[in-house]
Amino acid sequence: MERNKRVVRTIPTRHVPHLTFHSRGMIETPRNQDTVTAALVVIGEEILSGRTQDANTRYIAAHLSNAGIALREVRVVADVEAEIADAVNALRQRYSYVFTTGGIGPTHDDVTTDAIGQAFGVTVAINDEAVEAMRLQYRPEDLTPTRLRMARIPDGAALIHNAVSRAPGYMIENVIVMAGIPGVMQVMLDEVLPRLAKGRPLKARAVRVNAPESEVATPLAALQADYADVQMGSYPFVEHRRYGTYLVFRSVDDQRLGQAVDALWEIISERGLIASQVEDS
Repeated sequence: MERNKRVVRTIPTRHVPHLTFHSRGMIETPRNQDTVTAALVVIGEEILSGRTQDANTRYIAAHLSNAGIALREVRVVADVEAEIADAVNALRQRYSYVFTTGGIGPTHDDVTTDAIGQAFGVTVAINDEAVEAMRLQYRPEDLTPTRLRMARIPDGAALIHNAVSRAPGYMIENVIVMAGIPGVMQVMLDEVLPRLAKGRPLKARAVRVNAPESEVATPLAALQADYADVQMGSYPFVEHRRYGTYLVFRSVDDQRLGQAVDALWEIISERGLIASQVEDS
């Protein structure tokens, strides 16, 4: 295979996815460290109405992937207690972890905490530790009943501290509840990640092919059948009025990933396609 003749240049990637509980919030390493999975529930009418663009999903997906936790599903639900509780209960049975964003602020439509209490069948009350954390941000006279709504925590949950605005998130069993404001969510995610069980990080390799998806679809499907343990994604693009395709392969097994990519280069060579290795940016 004359691979080097096919490589034009290296380019940066474009923007092209059984736990044992000791207590609510403390978790043992899973028996199969290759398979730690997660779902994300994005909560908020503002997302569903299109008034606000979700800025958290991509950040969470990337950070979980780097940590060896595979994000498998994302749901967007309204600020309705029953709908949030239903989504959380369905997903926490299916995945190692469920993350939620949004709905833990001080206003009347911030109902996530009540929904989590409903999902787990536990009471929700003002948490003394949460209040102490908020005292670092607010004077006593500023801790109004409205602001203290952010100190309401389901019974048995472990706090996730927030160095930005001090109102905490929390973790109850395998459910991690975080703020919707991106800057606050990010510090909460950084704070909680060390507590979580992790699998093997998912490695990725990408190849840019200067051909439309229709020309690579059939051989890619055959290659996927040969390497069922390697995720293969195809992402079309248009540049200078020409169609092309990014092929992204992912696996926790470096050897199998390398073998699949080598097989892809064989196909590229056989078909006389122009392609280039893509470096992660």
